[in-house]
Amino acid sequence: MVRVPPGDNRERHMCDSCGAIHYHNPRVVLGTIPVWENKVLLCKRAIEPRYGFWTLPAGFMEIGESTGEGAARETLEEAGARIELGELFSVIDVTHVEQVHMFFRARLLDLDYAAGPESLEVELFDEASIPWPEIAFRTVAQSLRWFFEDRARGRFVLHTGAIHYPPRPAR
Repeated sequence: MVRVPPGDNRERHMCDSCGAIHYHNPRVVLGTIPVWENKVLLCKRAIEPRYGFWTLPAGFMEIGESTGEGAARETLEEAGARIELGELFSVIDVTHVEQVHMFFRARLLDLDYAAGPESLEVELFDEASIPWPEIAFRTVAQSLRWFFEDRARGRFVLHTGAIHYPPRPAR
């Protein structure tokens, strides 16, 4: 049954027999912005959604791993890339799909990378050659924009934001 549990402020699925609350919470997507010199490593998606579009290496967090471990794992799985994990760079809420996307800065340890099963190809891009119209997700495009802006300023900061669909009116 769906009802507001005592002391809560929203409806939750609750078991009528034992009273257990079954929470439905956002899923965490983890990824990296892997860099080699002045270039960023992108993956062309071999899966839906957005098959054939470019993205940063990223995917869903698994039980039993930290956010950094998940980001490094996804980078290895999707791009075959070994990295030195840097600081958390962006956290973007994607409310309409119940997700939180987190991207870490990362340094490629070498140029020995290759497309994994979820990627058609993997390629390094400098800022001028990023295929902006072919970027798969708004969170990736926004994180890349922030990355290049921060790099131009010579100072990286943690960025946060939210993407709503349909877009909410400006206040």
